Amino acid sequence: MIKTIKFLIEKENHGERIDVYLPKRLNKLTRSYIKKLIKSNNLKINNKIITLPSTEIRYKDSVEIKIVNKEISKIIPKYIKLDIIYEDNDILVINKPKGLVVHPGAGNHEDTLANALYFKYKDNLSDINGQLRPGIVHRIDKETSGLLVVAKNNFSHSSLSKQFSEHSIKRKYKCLIWGVIRPLNGQIHTLIKRNKKNRQLMSVSEIDGKKAITNYKTLKVFNIKNIPKISLLECELETGRTHQIRVHVNYKKTSIIGDKKYGKKNLKFKKINEEFLKQLNNINGQILHAETLEFTHPSSKKRLNFKSNLPYDFKNMLNLLNKL
Repeated sequence: MIKTIKFLIEKENHGERIDVYLPKRLNKLTRSYIKKLIKSNNLKINNKIITLPSTEIRYKDSVEIKIVNKEISKIIPKYIKLDIIYEDNDILVINKPKGLVVHPGAGNHEDTLANALYFKYKDNLSDINGQLRPGIVHRIDKETSGLLVVAKNNFSHSSLSKQFSEHSIKRKYKCLIWGVIRPLNGQIHTLIKRNKKNRQLMSVSEIDGKKAITNYKTLKVFNIKNIPKISLLECELETGRTHQIRVHVNYKKTSIIGDKKYGKKNLKFKKINEEFLKQLNNINGQILHAETLEFTHPSSKKRLNFKSNLPYDFKNMLNLLNKL
């Protein structure tokens, strides 16, 4: 499959290396994959083929790149242990660990939840979202842990999709954030769209984008000597936009602890509790967990409610903050 993308370089990107710029512009394509495309004669700048990844781009350069992907036409079965907390003939509810991508994409075609589902269930899953997303109704970010519902057939998939679109599925997350959000409890209602400067990020817009609503409660504020203020939040989603909670927390001028995309880079502390710093350095990815999931069963029409335990790093950090 070949897809050709054309665009002009904007003023703020003048002087960047093409292999640094393209992964930001082309969402989810890795730098190593971009380099392979460039070296395989798939890039043109001002109608000239470019094969050097370090080529610097200029304002108003015309860029044309062919995205060649021969690997993603069919799902690859792979054994990955799944934490299944509920299963019947119609659905599965899975507790997804941090670090596991939900479905295949550029640079990762095998090590995803979809590959694991296909290995275990073969064709006994819904195919509404195509061959690469068997059973996948919704997703959560790679470094976010927690609950996902999976459809075993198209009837169930359609029912669950309708509940998502009608916002009747209830999803509550817990997270640890730097500082304190004001007011302590409330609703964040914005538009969210892809960030113009970095296509791997989302951002709040006042003009266009998709409606995003997050209801939040501050469960506890930790005000501890030699530790920055930290809050434990519960967030309930009314919509399910990409990176929604992370973007909304960022909109409130703070970030989720461990968030490498939306958080502050190179955090520095003058005085810091050593035990806390050690725990902080052991965190990989954002401290964000999809803790509860409630929906109506597609066949029985019973209301189901599931809750999962906090992951290891979240629980350890919470225990430490409560102890200090």
